[in-house]
Amino acid sequence: MNSGNSAPQGVRVGCDIGGTFTDIVLAMPDGRLFVNKTSTTPHDLGEAITSGLGKLIAQAGIRAGDITEIVHGTTTASNTILQKVGARTGVLTTEGFRDVLEIGRIRTPTMFDLGWSKPEPLATRRWRRGVRERIDAQGRVVAPLDKAQLLAEAQQLVDEGVESIAICFLNSYINPAHELAAKALLEQRFPQLLLSVSCEVLPEIKEYERTSTTVVNAYILPAMRTYLARLKTDLERMGVHASLQVMASNGGMMGIGSASDKPVFAVASGPAGGVAGAARIGALGGDADLIVFDMGGTTAKASIITQGEPSLTNEYEFRDGISAPSRFVKGGGYVLKVPAIDIAEVGAGGGSIAWIDAGGLLCVGPESAGASPGPACYGNGNERPTVTDANMVLGYLNPEALAGGSLAVKPGLSKAAILRHVAEPLGLDLLAAAHGIRQVANVNMARAIRAVTVERGRDPRDMSMIAFGGGGPLHAVAVARLLGIRRVIAPIMAGVFCSAGMLSADAEHNFVKAVLRPLADCPPAELAAIGNALTDKGCTVLASEGYGPDDASAVLAADLRYLGQSSELTVPLRSAQIDAATIGQLTRDFQALYHQTFGYSSDEPLELVNLRVSARGRSRQRLDFGACRVDATALQGTAGTRPVSFAAGEAPVPTRVMPRAALSAEPVQGPLIIESYDTTIVVPPRCSARADRVGNIIIDLQEQPE
Repeated sequence: MNSGNSAPQGVRVGCDIGGTFTDIVLAMPDGRLFVNKTSTTPHDLGEAITSGLGKLIAQAGIRAGDITEIVHGTTTASNTILQKVGARTGVLTTEGFRDVLEIGRIRTPTMFDLGWSKPEPLATRRWRRGVRERIDAQGRVVAPLDKAQLLAEAQQLVDEGVESIAICFLNSYINPAHELAAKALLEQRFPQLLLSVSCEVLPEIKEYERTSTTVVNAYILPAMRTYLARLKTDLERMGVHASLQVMASNGGMMGIGSASDKPVFAVASGPAGGVAGAARIGALGGDADLIVFDMGGTTAKASIITQGEPSLTNEYEFRDGISAPSRFVKGGGYVLKVPAIDIAEVGAGGGSIAWIDAGGLLCVGPESAGASPGPACYGNGNERPTVTDANMVLGYLNPEALAGGSLAVKPGLSKAAILRHVAEPLGLDLLAAAHGIRQVANVNMARAIRAVTVERGRDPRDMSMIAFGGGGPLHAVAVARLLGIRRVIAPIMAGVFCSAGMLSADAEHNFVKAVLRPLADCPPAELAAIGNALTDKGCTVLASEGYGPDDASAVLAADLRYLGQSSELTVPLRSAQIDAATIGQLTRDFQALYHQTFGYSSDEPLELVNLRVSARGRSRQRLDFGACRVDATALQGTAGTRPVSFAAGEAPVPTRVMPRAALSAEPVQGPLIIESYDTTIVVPPRCSARADRVGNIIIDLQEQPE
């Protein structure tokens, strides 16, 4: 597959499918950018991409064949899990271990919640079968693989309609011989079966985490393969024969081949693009530490950038509702032990529905009106109020049309929905009810930011917030005030920023080798050999995607823990040359990181669990936010004034409305509404806004409200 690195520079496209809109950014070789927002098509997610891309091709005046690369953030994997529409999945494991998925780690996400129940395993018990074989913890064969039984169990699963099988044998991370033999036998006997083998998906210690990750991969494998194949066919039908890259959960790109084999690495695909882009924006503005706030139509997400790098985790749980990743809170979802940007997520977006619970409490989300029917003001049949409807009633949004005039709205429907479902039941007037909806949503989103700052020992008051997504700049200042943040950045193309961020990412593939020995017993030469082997594997994959030696690099890291512990911390190696000095520095870095994380450290001996390599391919066409030029139509908006209500109990005030293109480096005092094609930026009273040299909007909060 050609990534475009060895080919002449051409047109690149980033596309992100959200719950309400599908965002597309088309980047020309000369730095010009064209943007499009198209309503997501849930019945066929690729339809919105081809429709929006067709409009951009015409707008840019290019041919479909001029596009050389498409970077795609997809929700196919996550939606497959949420909606429980994945493959009929079977598991072949070591005899006696068929219940690993249900036993898990015997943890609950909340204490004293008697109503909580574990998520149902993605592979039901009847389709989890034990096979006679055994390899011990040192990798020695204790009992050979019973091939006849393996085939008999697989035949029964196939007869019952199982489409995808996860192979997870005990201790295969240290000796994969039995898993590889089983894979070869099943491929020969059942060529139609889709196989996920744990030693290929996650060759790491911990049976539950390895099994869970492999089962998730098997569960979403058919849906992801079908979707990507169909999307590629649809693109080729319209004349686009470009390289198709998929955004991985860790903020890097992966080729369509890798994504089709290991979709578990792309479950958090979409949000990662925005965080990657935010890191680039921060570097341009000198902001090494940033809070990332991304609000779309269905959810709001938060992450942090520290010293110019996104915060990463090697394990997270995928769950519906509120997802706040933490090493201290586990048990509420499906474990994925894969590298990912550490993102907290809450079900509060523009389409989140406001409702009143049995106790008379106003709630917002997690149910969303989505793209169809959408908020009440869209006029597509939804009569329940959403956050977007509250913003419409308060005057924040254009009362005639959204998305640059392409989406007509009916404010009267927003008023009717809020009056009927919130204001009248609670005995409130219209504006008070709308403020209540917005405030509940803001508090929920502030919780997500606290999950990645305060709960990690970081003070949000010391950091700036970069806000994007269709609703991010609309709510950013209000959320910032709840947290004491005094500076908000609305980046260029804020409403489609995840798509733009994807174009700024590099390719990245991760490889791991289990070591599981005291660090003092690991000869540097042996570790160097493991590191070199993993690096060579990474370079081979990058070469298959078109990245030559000059564009490829490798970063080594080690998973370390105190001897006897059951969890570890990942520590980067400061040098690719592993020698005694490197190991000494690694020890000191672990002690410092452990103290920073847990508040203390120890002189206990260390154990090296895994050695990791992150192989990165640098795209020579990577989007440079400092040199790009957004098409003028994307910066246009209305000009004039309209009444806007900024505080409950206070009368609406006449507020200036201006297009984004009209804002300069000279600060403009709020209240102010800034409109563009892709989003609306709210600058309340006691704030000022200005544009920096890149085109980002900087909002300074001059005073905290009483």
